[in-house]
Amino acid sequence: MTRGRQGDGPVLPGATVGVLGSGQLGRMFAIAARRMGYRVHTFSPDDDTPTGQVADLEIKASYLDLDAVRNFARGVSVVTFEFENVPAGTAEAAAELAQVRPAGSVLHVTQHRLREKTFLRERGFPVAPFAAVRSYDELMTALAQIGTPAILKTAGWGYDGKGQARVENQSSAAAAWRELATDESILEGFIDFAAEASVVAARGVDGSFVAYPLVANHHVRHILDTTHAPAAWPPGLEQSAHEITRGVLEALGVVGVLCVEFFVTRDGQLLVNELAPRPHNSGHFTFDACVTSQFEQQLRSICGLPLGSTELLRPAAMANLLGDVWASGEPDWAAALAMPDVKLHLYGKAVARPGRKMGHLTALANTADEALRRVLAAREALARR
Repeated sequence: MTRGRQGDGPVLPGATVGVLGSGQLGRMFAIAARRMGYRVHTFSPDDDTPTGQVADLEIKASYLDLDAVRNFARGVSVVTFEFENVPAGTAEAAAELAQVRPAGSVLHVTQHRLREKTFLRERGFPVAPFAAVRSYDELMTALAQIGTPAILKTAGWGYDGKGQARVENQSSAAAAWRELATDESILEGFIDFAAEASVVAARGVDGSFVAYPLVANHHVRHILDTTHAPAAWPPGLEQSAHEITRGVLEALGVVGVLCVEFFVTRDGQLLVNELAPRPHNSGHFTFDACVTSQFEQQLRSICGLPLGSTELLRPAAMANLLGDVWASGEPDWAAALAMPDVKLHLYGKAVARPGRKMGHLTALANTADEALRRVLAAREALARR
């Protein structure tokens, strides 16, 4: 039976939801959706994917095959994304036959660094100084304005530190420009931050808003390594982060989940670094530690249901498991799981490569510091022989 595009009423349990993309975010979304009685279809250029392994239907086709996209959308009631690098035309084709949430316009802004930063700056949100760079001459002009060090980034299709190069001084600019090999980029002023943080939030069809705690993040080689909550922020910082996040979701007209990544400067100010219009790696702990996970929240919001509580039930910490963990063979899962407050989440990826996200661990404890110690100890135990 085909579902087709519906009106603005709620999409109730028993309906089918569609996911563009098929990685671990879609997998955890599908688990949350099936627990609540929904069917899940996933669409991507791959098969036997993390999402496809738990979905009801996995469709393998190019995002540029718009007829296939329309057929996919025809069979579901609402479509969402599990990553933002889906072509805008794909979202438009899906929207002909099903609700697309967040809308393709949100995708258009957030999948392109220059559009994203321009959108934020024009609406008064705090961002690092930046300039558009489309040639080497423009790069030199931008460096004169912004100064060094600075970060040169491709304008589109970047994540986990990909597509960026640090410019230490003007003499290193030529090498950075050659390294990126792009005709459109953005130069951002380097921020000597005190901490990295993020807020995952959701906005409903009716404009309702909920936010999770402002979490503390630690990156290694530009990839998120650990997250812990609650974090010891100065008074008022979390409230400010929530206010900025709500403003961003409202300005974009988001229906769904969005993560705002922040730099916390050494004088205690917040700067918006990046937006992700979907659940986020830094929100994975919510699956185990909050009343409503970020994935259930995504489902509730796109289906027009009331949003759930974001209450943190226990302090928690998350540690990513990259393919590097498999370097010496199969990890010792029993050693990590011997710690009773540690949870294991694996994504079903067959090949472990260095830097590839294969899973994560979550630890719960009486304090965030203790949770962080536990999750790091559990990860270290995986490699013991």
